[in-house]
Amino acid sequence: MDKHRPSITITSMQTIKCFVLILFLGCSTVAFAQIKLPSFFSDQMVLQQNEEVAIWGSDKPESKISVKGSWGAESDASADGNGRWKLKLKTPAFGGPYTLTIKGSNEVVLTNVMIGEVWLASGQSNMEMPVKGYRNEPINDSIETILNSGNSQIRLFTVRRNGSLTPLDDVRGKWSEASPATVKEFSATAYFFGRKLNKLLNVPVGLIHTSWGGTKAEAWTPKESLADFPSIQIPEKLPVPGQEGPVYTATLLYNAMIHPLIGYRIKGVIWYQGESDAGEPEQYSRLFPTMIRSWREQWKQGDFPFYFVQIAPFEYGRGNAGFLRESQLKTMQTVEKTGMAVTMDIGDCKSVHPREKRLVGNRLAYWALSKDYGFEGIAFSGPVFKEIGEIKEGKIKVFFDHSGNGLSSFGKELVGFEVAGEDKVFHPAKARINRDRSITVSSDEVLKPVAVRYTFNNCTKGTLFNTEGLPASSFRTDTWDK
Repeated sequence: MDKHRPSITITSMQTIKCFVLILFLGCSTVAFAQIKLPSFFSDQMVLQQNEEVAIWGSDKPESKISVKGSWGAESDASADGNGRWKLKLKTPAFGGPYTLTIKGSNEVVLTNVMIGEVWLASGQSNMEMPVKGYRNEPINDSIETILNSGNSQIRLFTVRRNGSLTPLDDVRGKWSEASPATVKEFSATAYFFGRKLNKLLNVPVGLIHTSWGGTKAEAWTPKESLADFPSIQIPEKLPVPGQEGPVYTATLLYNAMIHPLIGYRIKGVIWYQGESDAGEPEQYSRLFPTMIRSWREQWKQGDFPFYFVQIAPFEYGRGNAGFLRESQLKTMQTVEKTGMAVTMDIGDCKSVHPREKRLVGNRLAYWALSKDYGFEGIAFSGPVFKEIGEIKEGKIKVFFDHSGNGLSSFGKELVGFEVAGEDKVFHPAKARINRDRSITVSSDEVLKPVAVRYTFNNCTKGTLFNTEGLPASSFRTDTWDK
């Protein structure tokens, strides 16, 4: 035996074992009795101002929980038998940075917390498209946007892709301040929307982005809301990789990427989706409003604003995308507190991902600024078909809402108009703007026109605007099947 190596007696071995056991039990106790918060309650988060916001998590069953904001608000709760707890905390007018201290079996301190405006952004690839663009598909002015993006008043949270057969309680993601490193990877539409709000309101803005390219609306809709859609099958197992994925499967994205967020106080939602539903416009006309209302019911904070983007011109390849745009237009006209940003002027027939996301984000922001933030007198919608006027000498007059100061083509030829007679055959038409803010439409091929359509197809770029520069929605005056 090495005389320099100390011997270990039986007694000392027992002591070591006892110490290890005590250490293990102590660590186990800590592991099973610590506060756990969903990922979106973290450093750098934004809480909605002037509200009672919900905070929740888990801890040891029956434990007492206290939450205190450094702005002076406090609230208490008790964990239930499963360790779950939830409380509400009063937030002040915008400000920060603050700390949020949660005490239970242990203490968690969240730092650099801001109070401001929180918006949820969701949809498919055009919402998911980052400021840096997709491979071989750019975003206009991306490098300047990224270089000038540093702003501690704008906070970003991206939900990582996930699908689930059952509703989940948490998502993967983290809050970060806007910077060149974070903005280049973030949703361009959502970022431009948030940047516009931050600039004009001068308050912190939190953007929670949860989208997935190729998405159908049914994937974002809860199971119980699909009872009136017998053609939509509720999955019993997860899709096989390589076959139809979560983006086409009912409820899977709602369960994994929306349900965990329910209860986090938001100001409203922006949405960019519809391309994957272009072949099913009739179903979409019912499903999209159902999805909107189901989210509002689940959030239990009333009819929060829901602003969405009308799909842009593109060769969709399935049917006539004009009918899907019509479904979106009807949603705006029939579902309370919704608004639609039109993109008929910025599409690309060869790419489903328009480069001009700044205009899209700004147009969504105009709705919010006008309807939710008191910016009176600004235009927020392009012209929307209102009614047919007189039909005389082979010409039809068409009138529009949201054209109070008149109409314009900004020097371009008016294109995309068609007229048809009682034979229901449409022909390209000439159009002119009148002083009474109407459009006169006619075609030499139609002596007795009865119906007008405008950009009511897959891919015709619109040239009709109001004088504020917002484009007209595609429309038709008929109710024919084709």
